[in-house]
Amino acid sequence: MLSNLSAGVFIQIDPDVDEDQTKNPERKKLKLKEVHLTKLLSTKVAVHSFVEKLFRSIWGLTLSRSPFAVKYFFDFLDTQAENMKITDPDVLHIWKTNSLPLRFWINILKNPQFVFDMEKTPHMDGCLSVIAQAFMDSFSLSEMQLGKYAPTNKLLYAKDIPKFKQEVKMYYKQIRDQSPVTPAEFKDFLHEESKKHENEFNEAAALKELYKFIERYFTEIKQKLDENGVPAELKEQLQHVKQSFDGLKSCSWS
Repeated sequence: MLSNLSAGVFIQIDPDVDEDQTKNPERKKLKLKEVHLTKLLSTKVAVHSFVEKLFRSIWGLTLSRSPFAVKYFFDFLDTQAENMKITDPDVLHIWKTNSLPLRFWINILKNPQFVFDMEKTPHMDGCLSVIAQAFMDSFSLSEMQLGKYAPTNKLLYAKDIPKFKQEVKMYYKQIRDQSPVTPAEFKDFLHEESKKHENEFNEAAALKELYKFIERYFTEIKQKLDENGVPAELKEQLQHVKQSFDGLKSCSWS
């Protein structure tokens, strides 16, 4: 059937979709969604290998070893869970997921212009949102309940998500099973990373932000240090740092 004749635009659609539009609008919506989903699935097949490669480059481990920063931080979360006597593995899964995949990687997946010199068009934005949704679903602990009214972006990767979820669980397990990063190793790592960016980092701006945080939460920080029984020397150093910054309030940070 042809529609929009007056505008000179001709679109071929299923007669069943156009029939009784006013009487059964929901049927029309579902029919159009089925047609739309079929076309999207064809497109998904064309790019699926690239999406899989992207995901596995994120949660895969090069030479069976995670980056030092990731291992160090995940071990920190494990330690916090032990200190709080949290034994539910789902809690740790959520902590780690919220701190790295959902806070960092999702932002990059949805906004590649942050990393690459490119323009993100509205069409590209819609496509990236579908990929980002699949990535988020891969880290989710809840089971998807999909019906005929489920959003298209979830239906596209519905069959792949269970496999991705298993890979994510293995990713977290492999990192946890690795040998810990020693303080000396992490210090060397930070030193090497600092050398790479020594001409890009604005120390004054970073110090200013740290001072603003210390000034705002100084009482709470001191209380936590007391509760955790840290050495008196460390508390004295913190007090000295704050006093030093207090004396520089009138200076120009640049």
